[in-house]
Amino acid sequence: MKPNPVGWFEIYVQDMERAKRFYASVFQCTLEKLSNPIEMWAFPIDTARWGAGGSLVKMEGICSGGNSTLVYFSCKDCAEEESRATEFGGSVHRSKMSIGQYGFISLVLDSEGNMIGLHSLN
Repeated sequence: MKPNPVGWFEIYVQDMERAKRFYASVFQCTLEKLSNPIEMWAFPIDTARWGAGGSLVKMEGICSGGNSTLVYFSCKDCAEEESRATEFGGSVHRSKMSIGQYGFISLVLDSEGNMIGLHSLN
């Protein structure tokens, strides 16, 4: 059985401390720092329950505001979907890159200019 198409979300921020304080206070939760080359703080997740996990992210070149919530689609190898995105009118914002123990991501723009994320373990 294939997994649900959305496997992760990210909310891009400029001031991580301010954003952590906001989300932790609004949702009454504790965010967990992820060991990753990118600064990320994850929302609590129970993998036995329905729904996708996600995090706050501070990444150079991606601003907060506007379209700064990013949906990740789960892939077997994100490089494959990345190459198809350009075939069908999209473009690659950031080619497949390692995110350490969490696998790999690619960031692509769809045919309408919306950024989406692709995630794979390989």
